Amino acid sequence: MKLGVFTLSFLLILNLAMGRFVVEKNNLKVTSPDSIKGIYECAIGNFGVPQYGGTLVGTVVYPKSNQKACKSYSDFDISFKSKPGRLPTFVLIDRGDCYFTLKAWIAQQAGAAAILVADSKVEPLITMDTPEEDKSDADYLQNITIPSALITKTLGDSIKSALSGGDMVNMKLDWTESVPHPDERVEYELWTNSNDECGKKCDTQIEFLKNFKGAAQILEKGGHTQFTPHYITWYCPEAFTLSKQCKSQCINHGRYCAPDPEQDFTKGYDGKDVVVQNLRQACVYRVMNESGKPWVWWDYVTDFAIRCPMKEKKYTKECADQIIKSLGIDLKKVDKCIGDPEADVENPVLKAEQESQIGKGSRGDVTILPTLVVNNRQYRGKLEKGAVLKAMCSGFQESTEPAICLTEELETNECLENNGGCWQDKSANITACRDTFRGRLCECPTVQGVKFVGDGYSHCKASGVLHCGINNGGCWRESRGGFTYSACVDDHSKDCKCPHGFKGDGVKNCEDVDECKEKTVCQCPECKCKNTWGSYECSCSNGLLYMREHDTCIGSGKVGTTKLSWSFLWILIIGVGVAGLSGYAVYKYRIRSYMDAEIRGIMAQYMPLESQPPNTSGHHMDI
Repeated sequence: MKLGVFTLSFLLILNLAMGRFVVEKNNLKVTSPDSIKGIYECAIGNFGVPQYGGTLVGTVVYPKSNQKACKSYSDFDISFKSKPGRLPTFVLIDRGDCYFTLKAWIAQQAGAAAILVADSKVEPLITMDTPEEDKSDADYLQNITIPSALITKTLGDSIKSALSGGDMVNMKLDWTESVPHPDERVEYELWTNSNDECGKKCDTQIEFLKNFKGAAQILEKGGHTQFTPHYITWYCPEAFTLSKQCKSQCINHGRYCAPDPEQDFTKGYDGKDVVVQNLRQACVYRVMNESGKPWVWWDYVTDFAIRCPMKEKKYTKECADQIIKSLGIDLKKVDKCIGDPEADVENPVLKAEQESQIGKGSRGDVTILPTLVVNNRQYRGKLEKGAVLKAMCSGFQESTEPAICLTEELETNECLENNGGCWQDKSANITACRDTFRGRLCECPTVQGVKFVGDGYSHCKASGVLHCGINNGGCWRESRGGFTYSACVDDHSKDCKCPHGFKGDGVKNCEDVDECKEKTVCQCPECKCKNTWGSYECSCSNGLLYMREHDTCIGSGKVGTTKLSWSFLWILIIGVGVAGLSGYAVYKYRIRSYMDAEIRGIMAQYMPLESQPPNTSGHHMDI
């Protein structure tokens, strides 16, 4: 029976092996010595915590003993712990004799900040993965926190040669471009499995789902991410379709299969049970995604892992349906999506999943469970909340990261120290330093709708309309004696200009102009000038009136003459008034005379007046 399981499992795995596996890489920059200075590629290990979105600078050490790091360095009295003021230590280790993960763990315990594993032969880079065997002594796997990288044999030999020659080898590991970051939304996939009887990998996966659920739902509800779960299935080779093994591990007549959870057909659940539960989880996501609540998937899968474990014989449809109902998910839609697993037809959901397994673009085929894909790049490293969040946060375009990415647990706020070397106005509490997950940006800000312009490092200046409302546009401003003057003008001009009555640069100072001393105003013979802050006062002698627009005094002569002039003015006004009244009286008289004449003429046509002779024409007019 074991042989049959092994044979079928081998065939299923062989199908995947024929796919295209992509090795995820990051850059390694050797900064010294000059003989090997340059940028090299290295393969990211699929364990530990790669510093996605960041960099790590250190100095390389190649120990004289235990060069394959398969034994504790304490046995050789070797320590890699950095002393205060010194760079972190990168340990160069030879490949071979033990697992990559064990090498990393032993180096980490000795104080290494990172490990570089030199390949033992000239070949393309590979991905260093965790051991497949479920060993009880492999508990250290989840405790590995340092990053690791596989380098070529050629680079390894060059580093060893430089170190043996007495040179110090310094380098920088760079993960800033390991994940594309094109925009403000991260798209990621999790290739997972409902099987909970596959040992430590299954336990790690379930623990991750529980711990990451909160962060995933916050990101999804805020529109920051687009998440899609996926499930790996295999098809049964046609020659084995009717075999007992295929029937127990596959649904829909051998089209969609999964390995037996216990690797034993005689006990426990079968592979087809796993396929059906995987399909159910995929359908829950589809139904909730259509309703606009895709994040409910996280509630379902974590609840199913807790309430329906295989060990308790609860890995059933009945248990799953109870959770679906408790979460308010439409059970009928889920069942319709699942269809009939016994039917000899294609299942559209699982068929799409198989097609998605094939790599596209920069993403290789999915062959490892679990696999996380962020912005179409396969994640490499420990499946743990903090490590995964780092990878996801590095996928946001700079300055668009959600708040969860800017916590102290994930990144260091470089703006807190010396303002990140950016421009700032302490008096107005305005800074050009913007904290991002990848580091700080020196970028002139926009405050209260007013945009600042400049290089962000040495200067930023408010511009546009209303810019004077922000720290007076960076211009001079002063108040004295109830008067306030400013060198800022609320228009589209960017320069500071001292107001009328002042002179200076308009930024740091504007000094009062003494118009009286400079003799630019109040210069008429009768004028008396007195300087004031920002202006002047001018008066006239002999009671004359000062006309500021013309810088002159009205009138001339003595006070008596002025009084005579006023008397004449009154006489003139009275005379004009009398003349007006007389004219009005004459006008009224003439109008009345004209009207009287008109009336007399009209009446003369109808009756004879006494002054006219009697009618002698013989005509008679009756009235």
